[in-house]
Amino acid sequence: MEISDDPVAMATAAPMAPVTAQRPVRTDLESSIPKPYMARAMAAPDMEHPDGAPEHKAHGMSVLQQHVAFFDQNNDGIVYPWETYTGFRDIGFGILFSLLAGLVINLAFSYPTLPSYIPSLLLPIYIANIHKCKHPSDSGTYDTEGRYSLVNFENMFSKYGKTAPDKLTLRELWNMTEGNRVTLDILGWVAGKLEWGALYIIAKDDEGFLSKEAMRGLFDGSLFDNLAKKNASIKDKKKI
Repeated sequence: MEISDDPVAMATAAPMAPVTAQRPVRTDLESSIPKPYMARAMAAPDMEHPDGAPEHKAHGMSVLQQHVAFFDQNNDGIVYPWETYTGFRDIGFGILFSLLAGLVINLAFSYPTLPSYIPSLLLPIYIANIHKCKHPSDSGTYDTEGRYSLVNFENMFSKYGKTAPDKLTLRELWNMTEGNRVTLDILGWVAGKLEWGALYIIAKDDEGFLSKEAMRGLFDGSLFDNLAKKNASIKDKKKI
């Protein structure tokens, strides 16, 4: 197949659209990742981790399902508000925030995932249908079926990582959520800022950056496992 050398055909920035130059996209992905354009169903790779996190078991679930499965305390495929609360406590959030998360998240995402049209007062989230909860104004790293888009993940850093290539400041996270906004999608605007703000609080490093590895771990849920193990270890040491 002949590759085009037309500069217009291969351009990633347009002179009449300055925002395309202000938010550049990655053009070197194929140097490290085979078929970077192909959405991954069960792994969350990046340029530094072509195979994702092999130690994090997929158990046949999509990357989006893996993200949610951490909160399924009894592994029955359903996440209830009290399980969401427990999961947030395990990864280091306080009681009040965890209570609010358990209520708001399950209230927002329960009905779209139900196997019937009849609401449940227990607000269960069915992991099998979690792809129905994808909202606009997000990074696009999950596609509409819950697969992981490597290209869109890497583009978060090429577009908004102005201070460092592999981490984002709080201001850069804010700029990213602003850049992802879809017209009239107020719920998506709020959800995006709350989601990334909560991640920043729990996973920022000592210098105030949110690392690329932490963000990748968010998408496949491996970050939650690591934070829970870290917090459990700290609690055990305090008991000694």
